[in-house]
Amino acid sequence: MAVTQVLRSEWTKIRSVASTVWTLGLAAVVTVALGALISALSRNEFDDMSARDRLSFDPTYISFAGTSLGQLAMIVFGVLVVSNEYSTGMIRTSLAAVPRRGTFLFGKVAVATALAFAVALVTSFATFFLGQAMLGPHKVSIGDPGVLRAVIGGGLYMTLIAVFSMGVATMLRSPMLSLGILMPFFFLISAILGNVSATEKVGRFLPDQAGSRIMRVVTPLDDDVPYGPWGGLGIMALWVVLAVAGGYVSLKRRDA
Repeated sequence: MAVTQVLRSEWTKIRSVASTVWTLGLAAVVTVALGALISALSRNEFDDMSARDRLSFDPTYISFAGTSLGQLAMIVFGVLVVSNEYSTGMIRTSLAAVPRRGTFLFGKVAVATALAFAVALVTSFATFFLGQAMLGPHKVSIGDPGVLRAVIGGGLYMTLIAVFSMGVATMLRSPMLSLGILMPFFFLISAILGNVSATEKVGRFLPDQAGSRIMRVVTPLDDDVPYGPWGGLGIMALWVVLAVAGGYVSLKRRDA
């Protein structure tokens, strides 16, 4: 089957499954709503901040506070895109129609990535503008140094979360097992490693902690991270490449 036919087929699969569409919508709503709420709360608390905290105050990054929960829906989206076919048994039909497994995986990841990026980028801009409106006098402009990079980076970050999840789900093939590993990894293990002094130097190289640097404009006063915004996104991209490569090897070697 030609690559264009594979892409068309994968697009049909994704948009015909309601759960995948709903998870993208949920990612957008949660990210925007929570970002606006945190921004409003930060505006009210600004006058009570210490001088040190004000120097580290990052209006752009604060507006992306909802990303911490929005990425949960992106993880679910990435897992469902891959594992739905395994849970229903349709993977056998798909691989019979597209015997070249590399082409099959490329088509699935490419279509899902394009869709995730479109939603994530719109969400990122909406999150920024609404968040800045909530911050009132403490807001920044999209034209300020580093801000546009951070907003576009927010869309890239959410997209990479989804692609990483696709790679892991391809390796594990089970939606429950994939979510059972990814959720604790991002919401428990990463947080613990990044906030405990003995392990924080390891935690900063995990995909979410490294990738989220792209959304920062103001560097905290006590920051000693050895990479910048694009370096952090590069580290996250490396994790994603490894996950997708692992998924490809697993798909290539195992029976459906």
